[in-house]
Amino acid sequence: MNTGQFTAEPSSDETAGHDFDVIIAGCGPTGATLAAELRLHDVRVLVLEKETEPASYVRIVALHMRSLELMAMRGLLDRLLQHGRRRPAGGLFAAIPAPAPEGLDSEYACLLGIPQPVVVRLLEEHAVALGARVRHGGAVAGFEQDDEGVTVELAGGERVRARYLVGCDGGRSTVRRLLGVGFPGEPSRNETLMGEMEVGVPPQEIAARVAQVRETRHRFWLRPVGTEVYSVVVPAAGAGDRTAAPTLEDFREQLRAVAGTDFGVHSPRWLSRFGDATRLAERYRAGRVLLAGDAAHIHPPTGGQGLNLGVQDAFNLGWKLAAQIRGWAPDTLLDTYQAERRPVAEDVLDNTRAQMELHSTEPGPQAVRRLLTELMEFDEVNRRLTEKITATGIRYDFGEGPDLLGRRIGDVGVEQGRLYGLMHRGRGLLLDRTGRLTVGRWSGRVDRVCDPGAALDVPCVLLRPDGHVAWIGDDQRDLDGHLARWYGEPAG
Repeated sequence: MNTGQFTAEPSSDETAGHDFDVIIAGCGPTGATLAAELRLHDVRVLVLEKETEPASYVRIVALHMRSLELMAMRGLLDRLLQHGRRRPAGGLFAAIPAPAPEGLDSEYACLLGIPQPVVVRLLEEHAVALGARVRHGGAVAGFEQDDEGVTVELAGGERVRARYLVGCDGGRSTVRRLLGVGFPGEPSRNETLMGEMEVGVPPQEIAARVAQVRETRHRFWLRPVGTEVYSVVVPAAGAGDRTAAPTLEDFREQLRAVAGTDFGVHSPRWLSRFGDATRLAERYRAGRVLLAGDAAHIHPPTGGQGLNLGVQDAFNLGWKLAAQIRGWAPDTLLDTYQAERRPVAEDVLDNTRAQMELHSTEPGPQAVRRLLTELMEFDEVNRRLTEKITATGIRYDFGEGPDLLGRRIGDVGVEQGRLYGLMHRGRGLLLDRTGRLTVGRWSGRVDRVCDPGAALDVPCVLLRPDGHVAWIGDDQRDLDGHLARWYGEPAG
């Protein structure tokens, strides 16, 4: 087999005959995050990104609370904060102007607006620094899998072999299509134009007109992003060809139709369009090929959940796939990726469907929007919807137990500082407030921190690498059973 420029690291018996352990198609936020998570466990990773250059447009995306927590767990948050703008975590659901709920259960109770190319660059740099290999201009053209691995063919005919392939290659995923996994759902019914351009009227006039239009048109805005440069979002007329970029005249036409003026827009920096298609992959795994991010689910961008959902897929999958490759994964561990993450995606698809209905200008949806606006004055309603958007309300089904079981843990105070600072290596962690428990022969996979003063109201917790609580208690024998459940048979 011709592996071209690739020089694999020395193979163990487990990986002999494979150029890499995992090939990831796509180096967006999901693919780059997954590559880094795998490298924390010394998994040999190749990331194939079909694009040769970074995106030319600077779309601002939102990192929600749960994603900020995960970045803090890996020591990445400070780098991201340098490039973003923080704002309160309020008004997230269908852009209904509700304040952030009081006392949100997170040390990172904000939304971080940040340019998507910056997120991609920082995550890719992190993965490369950990040893991942990234090849730009490497498009997947085909693959074949067998009982031992996957042979991937690139567009130029080159073939590379790995034990697993993960498609993180977006909503039009080549990997998903070649795998034959169904992608049922609804096609786009509405389209929205988005871009950045200069304007030709005073800011006060823009602000007044935008405020008037947004009383009924919630998919519309003009927001300053620099001197005389505005981010422009305006509903399009129907659903067109998303593969064709809109023109400046398209923007002018739609601005006049919606706002009665084109605001004198000119000199665009970039122009794009997006639809409201909603689809979910029928399965996330077929043999040695898996899907994550937009390759597994697409939905309207309302609420800003898309990038976050994909990154959180990667944090869930990374340590499980690494365990499979390292040979210590319990039999069903890798299957929990789909079991846990697909229901989360189903919920996101449902809440974005609901939000899109609330953006409608029809009388019925507008009446529902007014009613929901009233209900969100109740803290419990506002909190529940905020937790949906920010993914802080997720509880995986780990069986019966206290409410904290299966939920994420916050960045609680510990003797060494903050809990997330102890999780940079991507390992499991036992936080022991009794001083009596041990991880024993699982010490190669799970860290132990003894801190009687840790800010918890339970005696001990066992955490997975993604920060979800896998066990609560104070009995060593019970703990050992849960260590085996999540971290396999103990080392000899």
